[in-house]
Amino acid sequence: MEVLQEGQGKLVGWHDPDENREYVLHNKSRELKDKTTTAKDAVSRFVKDGAYIASGGFGHARVSMNIIYEIIRQKKRNLIMAGKTAVHDLDVLVGNGCVSEVEVAYSFAHEVRGLSPASRRMVETGKCKVIAETSNAGYQWRFLAGMMGLPFIPARNMLGTDTGKYSSTKVVKDPFTGKPITLIPAAYPDVAFIHVHRCDIYGNCQIDGIMVEDFELARCARKLIITTEKIIDNDIIRATPWHTSIPFYLVDAVVEQRYGAHPCEMHGEYFFDEEHIAEWLAVSKTDEGIQKYAEKYIFGVSDFDEYLAVCGGFKKLDFLIKREEMRVPLITPWRK
Repeated sequence: MEVLQEGQGKLVGWHDPDENREYVLHNKSRELKDKTTTAKDAVSRFVKDGAYIASGGFGHARVSMNIIYEIIRQKKRNLIMAGKTAVHDLDVLVGNGCVSEVEVAYSFAHEVRGLSPASRRMVETGKCKVIAETSNAGYQWRFLAGMMGLPFIPARNMLGTDTGKYSSTKVVKDPFTGKPITLIPAAYPDVAFIHVHRCDIYGNCQIDGIMVEDFELARCARKLIITTEKIIDNDIIRATPWHTSIPFYLVDAVVEQRYGAHPCEMHGEYFFDEEHIAEWLAVSKTDEGIQKYAEKYIFGVSDFDEYLAVCGGFKKLDFLIKREEMRVPLITPWRK
């Protein structure tokens, strides 16, 4: 194919599909075994300095903050992050010096809450680099190509835009129509972490509400850490197999952590902790504020349960549960 244009962005997370197939063949087991572990162990084993990482969920919804805080606690460095719909998770990682490069689709903002002081300051001072840009669809299709074992996905997305100019895509001459078409390269994150509503000890996962791109992400990631609100019996999983969106053979570790998305929202379970998010946005305006936040909520506690206690404990969590019940009707199937 004739290449008409090449994006200026750095290509990260790409592998020859045949090489990745060999990796999966030798590193992903189909043995039905207990994969339960701790966040500390999962991060220590799978998140290496310099890794290309991806966080599941969407914006401030269903984010595995348990793993995010553990990455900070273990002082992982020079991580490259898929900034697909990355807001609070990316912001605290960048602010605490863990992520040094980002491929951006939607990043550096807290949605209706405003922009991200920490991330913007780190990028403006060169401590974190935007190495490429893409669109939300572009990132989802990077994961889709990886899931399908293809080197790229053809699309009309980003044609004639500055986003395409600064992406890692290539524009080629379509051999069928003779018109320009964008080739969006596959992505294979070294490790992804996804928070789910429930799963069994083997990693068969069920998610309530929209999945966004977690279906594709789970299937293209080389290593997959699952955090879950609760572990349920395999017999329950087998009773409704159509609810299993992520099967066990994709999963490398299972971490049970109730309220594991806090301060973000877990659909049907608990609402955003707006007070805590507002605190982060206030203190992260300075490096000193970030350091004090980390000392209080990350390094000053041994695990996520202690973090929740510092954040207000059962009183705060009960409020967030009741607030979510006001938003999600009790007649929905998962709230019996």
